[in-house]
Amino acid sequence: MATDSRKLKLRRTTIVYWSLLVYILAALLWWLVSLENQNQQIRTQQLQLLELQTPQLDLAEKEKRVAAIESLANRNSTKFYGEGLTFLIVILIGAIGVFRAVRRQLRAQQQQQQFMMAVTHELKTPIAVTRLNLETIQRYKLEPEKQEKLIRIALDETSRLNLLTNNILISSQLENNGFASEKEELDFSLLVTDCIKDMSNRFPGRVIESSIEQEIDLQGDALLLQMLMNNLLENAINYSPAQSIISVQLNKTGNEVYLEVADQGEGIADTEKDKIFERFYRIGNEATRTTKGTGLGLYLCERIAHHHKATIGVKDNVPRGSIFHINFAP
Repeated sequence: MATDSRKLKLRRTTIVYWSLLVYILAALLWWLVSLENQNQQIRTQQLQLLELQTPQLDLAEKEKRVAAIESLANRNSTKFYGEGLTFLIVILIGAIGVFRAVRRQLRAQQQQQQFMMAVTHELKTPIAVTRLNLETIQRYKLEPEKQEKLIRIALDETSRLNLLTNNILISSQLENNGFASEKEELDFSLLVTDCIKDMSNRFPGRVIESSIEQEIDLQGDALLLQMLMNNLLENAINYSPAQSIISVQLNKTGNEVYLEVADQGEGIADTEKDKIFERFYRIGNEATRTTKGTGLGLYLCERIAHHHKATIGVKDNVPRGSIFHINFAP
C-alpha cells in the first residue's frame, strides 16, 4: 500500500509539473505570435502611410523609406524570434534540471523510508533472538550442550547487531568527514584471514575458500578495513545459495594490492552495477525483497575504499555470480 501511495503521489506530481510546463510554453508561443503580429501590423500601417505621402516624394526617396520600414520590421522579427528561442532554451534547461532534482529528492526520500523499514527489522531481529535465548537459559535448566548452543546463537546475533550499528555510525561519519582515522602499517593478509575465520564461525554451513598471499602490508585503518572485508563477505553470503562456494583472493603485484571476493549468486545486471554503491540503494523493492540488508554495506565499502585511495568495482563471475574487486594503489 505504501509503495502504491508513493507511486500515485509521484504520478500526480509529474502530471501537475508537465501541465505547468506546457502552459508556460504555450504562453511563450502566444507572446511570440502576438509580438510578431503587432510588428507586421506596424509595418503595414507604415507602408500605407508612405503611400499617402507618395505625391510629395520622389521615387528614390520612396524606395529608401520602404527599405527602412522593411529593415526595421525584419530586425524586430529577428529580435522576437531570438528572444523567444533563448527563453525556450532557458525554460527547457531549467525544467529538466528541476524535474531531475525533484525525482532525485523523491527517490532519496523513498530510499530513506525503505532504509528505516529495513534497519528497524534488522535491529529488532537480533535483539528479539538474544532476549529469547537468554530468557530460556534463565528459566530452564538446560543441558550444557543446549545452553552452549543458545549462548553461541546469542553471541552471533549480538555480533550482527554490532556490525549493523557500526555500519550506520561509520557511514554517517564518513559522509560528513567526521571520522577520526587512525592509519597505520598493518598486516593486511592477517586481517583478511581473521575476517574469513570470524565469518566462517558465524556461518558454519558456508564454504569460504581463500588464496591469501602472506605478509602483505598496507597503510590503513584496521577498523575500517575489517568492516570493508566483513561487509563484502556478508554480502556474498546473503546473495548466494547456501551450498555455493565463496572465494577470496588477496595478492600483491609491484606496489598494488588486489583483493577479490567472488560469489555464485544470481549476479548483478549491468544497469545496476554503478547504482549498488549508492547510499540506501538495494536491488529490487522492499515489498518483494527477501534478503536481509539495509543498503549501507556496499556504500560503506565504497566510502572506505575511497578513504584509502583505492578503487572498488564489480564484474560478472563465470559461469554465474559476481566478483567484487578492490585495487589498493600507492
